[in-house]
Order: sequence, then structure tokens, then C-alpha cells
Amino acid sequence: MSKLNGKVALVTGASKGIGAGIARRLAAEGAEVVVNYATSDSEAKDVVAGIEGEGGRAIAVRADVRNKPEVDSLIKSAIDHFGRLDIVVNNAGIYQFAKIEATTEALYRQQFDLNVLGPLLVTGAAAPFLAEGSSIINISSFVTRILPAESSIYSGTKGAIDAITGVLSRELGPRGIRVNSVNPGLIETDGTHANGVMGSDFQVWNEQQTPLGRIGQVTEIASIVSFLASSDAAWVTGERIIGAGGMR
Repeated sequence: MSKLNGKVALVTGASKGIGAGIARRLAAEGAEVVVNYATSDSEAKDVVAGIEGEGGRAIAVRADVRNKPEVDSLIKSAIDHFGRLDIVVNNAGIYQFAKIEATTEALYRQQFDLNVLGPLLVTGAAAPFLAEGSSIINISSFVTRILPAESSIYSGTKGAIDAITGVLSRELGPRGIRVNSVNPGLIETDGTHANGVMGSDFQVWNEQQTPLGRIGQVTEIASIVSFLASSDAAWVTGERIIGAGGMR
């Protein structure tokens, strides 16, 4: 029996990259999956088609997680379609590095609204429907450990997510709801290819600083999320699991 049979999972920002990999892995473990996306309609439908092609069940739901009415509608769609909600993965996010002199309100709002406000709104809307044994997993980043130069805004958003994870583990723990974060290192995705990271000096630097000598794969982060979503992690909450090949 797959370890997530009978569970319903919502993954935000799941049309591509890490989010899509998480959605596929949770479905492979037996969960029914809500694939959230903001703009990539065709890619979200491809993720759903792939899950259904493997015998799973999934739906794609468009919602901007920065917008409360859209978030409320997203949660309603999940409940209306599958009848319950057990797993919430707050993955939707954006990053952009900039020198401190280049900091603007727009740059701040762009990242904090999606990376911090989004998970707060989604978790707040989902919480009334989560029963004992449910799991919330926030996708943070290893930047909170290595604190790279020119990442003040982005690192600030992920530091906030780590703190929020701890707070919510205490707030929701009495209800039997676990809250943890996964902090990936550099991961090979369509995005890192499109942004020129793959094959760059930044990739080489990451590999040199990582004890395992390479960057990570989406499937490796999805495996950690799958563990946290399952009863295998029933005694794990308020934790930050860094998936970065040992990079310090």
C-alpha cells in the first residue's frame, strides 16, 4: 500500500520545477493532488495528465496565492472536488538577488508577497479543514544557512518562512497538525536552465562547496516532502530539513 493512500494534497506553484516534482511524487505515493498554478495553464495541465497517466487523480486550479479571495477559492475547489484536505505544500515562490543599493519597494513586495504572504494566506485558509494527522510543508531555502551576498530580500523571505514554520508548529500542534520546512540547495530545474545557472560559475561554486560534489535534483527534494507528508514523520514537527548535499 502506498503511504499516502486516502490523502489529499495541495501543492502551490506546482506547474513546473520543484512544485511539479512534489506533486508527481505525492501522487505516486497514493495522494490525490491539487496542482495550483498562477499563469502556466498548459504546464499545470501537463502535470495533471502525467499523474492521471500513472493511474493517479489530480486537478489543476489557478489561483494567485497573494490574493485572499483566490486562495479561499483554491481551498474550496480542493474540498469540493476531493472532499478533504490533508497535506499542504507551500512551494510557490520567486527569487531575485540584488545589491543593497538596488533595493526597491517593488522588489521587496514582489518577493515578500509571494514567498511570505502567500504561505500565510494558504495555511490560514486551509487550517480549518485540516484534521489531526495533517501535514504542512513549507519550501524554504538553504540561503538561510549560507546567507549569500546580494540576497537580502530573498534570504529575508526564507528566514521568515523558517520562523513561521516554528510558530505554526506550536500553534497547530495541539490539533495534531505538523508543520515543517524543507530548505533545498541549488536544484536543477527548467528555471535554473532558463536563468543561465546551469553551466555557470555559480553552479561550479556550489559544487565545490558541497561535500557530495554536485547540485541536487527535483526528485531528491520531493522525497523529503513525501516523508514529511506521511505518517513516517508522525513525530516530526517544527523542523527544518536542509536538502543541500551537506553544504554549509
